[in-house]
Amino acid sequence: MRTLTLTDGTEVPVIGQGTWHMGENPAERNNEVGALRLGIELGMTLIDTAEMYGEGGAEEVVGEAIRGRRDRIFLVSKVYPHNASQKGVPEACERSLRRLGTECIDLYLLHWRGQYPLAETVEAFERLREQGKIRRWGVSNLDLDDMRELNAPACAANQVIYNPSERGIEFDLLPWSQAQGMPVMAYCPLGQGGALLRHSAVANVARRHGAQPAQVALAWALRQPGVLVIPKSSNPAHLRNNASAAELQLTAEDLNILDDAFPPPSRRQALQMV
Repeated sequence: MRTLTLTDGTEVPVIGQGTWHMGENPAERNNEVGALRLGIELGMTLIDTAEMYGEGGAEEVVGEAIRGRRDRIFLVSKVYPHNASQKGVPEACERSLRRLGTECIDLYLLHWRGQYPLAETVEAFERLREQGKIRRWGVSNLDLDDMRELNAPACAANQVIYNPSERGIEFDLLPWSQAQGMPVMAYCPLGQGGALLRHSAVANVARRHGAQPAQVALAWALRQPGVLVIPKSSNPAHLRNNASAAELQLTAEDLNILDDAFPPPSRRQALQMV
């Protein structure tokens, strides 16, 4: 698996595993745990979750999946904006640590901007880092103006939506992040609801390579320096396809086909989020 180097020198796989919608149905728990473990064996050892997902249920699934494997995992979780205060951040982090069954989160993110000043949240994050509860911190769903206001070299990553049909960040946020050496974690890299993967342009490029549409979408995002992707799947075949997407190299002609179908932004756009 290809890796991306964080600002502190830590290497993480460019393809990780998302967990949105996991932990919502007890009947699916064994399947979800098994899927995460398979993904780990395939090299997708970065696992992204959040206290919001299943109201802690996804963190519990992740905790079970990584039991006995924690030293192999780069663990990411996120705090609700309404918990992002001096008092709320450490309390939320303790709950996440308990559900995850670990003593430290590798990367702790503000899920999106809310009522509390960014400086207050950062101060709480730094205190957690000093205490060894988290190793580094970052943000999610922050646009360029927010990032400039944050003005924090210690911010390890920004997690935002990015895929061929949602590429607004290419106009300003992504170039700025690349200039700062700050990784972008692309969520929903396969789109939503399946429409992107059914699009004729994506299918065309997939046929050209004997690949799956999902692999094309992931390879498209990974063509950008400093980008990693966190697709979510509980399907073993899909997991194997996702893991191998890091080896797919799209040609200039492939990219032109996708640009024609999904034009790059020509002006600044408001950051999309789901």
